[in-house]
Amino acid sequence: MEEIVFSKYTIDFARAALEYCTFVENAKDSDKKTFTDNMTKILPLLYLKVSIIPNIKVNYESDLNSKVNEQLYAQVEQNIAELLGDDNLYLETFHPDIKLSDSPVAVKISEDLADIYQDLGNFIAVFKNGQKETMNDSLIFCIENFCRYWGQRLVNALRALHYIQYQLEIE
Repeated sequence: MEEIVFSKYTIDFARAALEYCTFVENAKDSDKKTFTDNMTKILPLLYLKVSIIPNIKVNYESDLNSKVNEQLYAQVEQNIAELLGDDNLYLETFHPDIKLSDSPVAVKISEDLADIYQDLGNFIAVFKNGQKETMNDSLIFCIENFCRYWGQRLVNALRALHYIQYQLEIE
């Protein structure tokens, strides 16, 4: 059986992740309409590609280095926030604090997208090295974080971006 790390599923996910990372890194060179149009296409693709990767059993417990540091994360988040302007905030219904609050919880699309970028950027950096063990562990870590964290961020941001995209077209 083919190793999952070199499978078509994983390679397709890695391509989509690289496309996403490249696009958000260059958000400052885009306009709001182009950005939302591209994000509403790539986010569902990412969700699909990561969710169809078969289960991975082997974990080598590699020491994985992070490529996306605090400065790079902040830069990506800021560029997206500036691009989206007043449309950056949306009301979140799945936020953990909503159960404790009497008022809606506002979150930032830019923060959601930067969180996704952090995991995908780290995954891509390790994946590029071509070492099976670290590629495998990075993939496992990325999928686990998708299940626990950034998958929900992705669908939440997609919902808000969908609204922005079609409001811009109506106006």
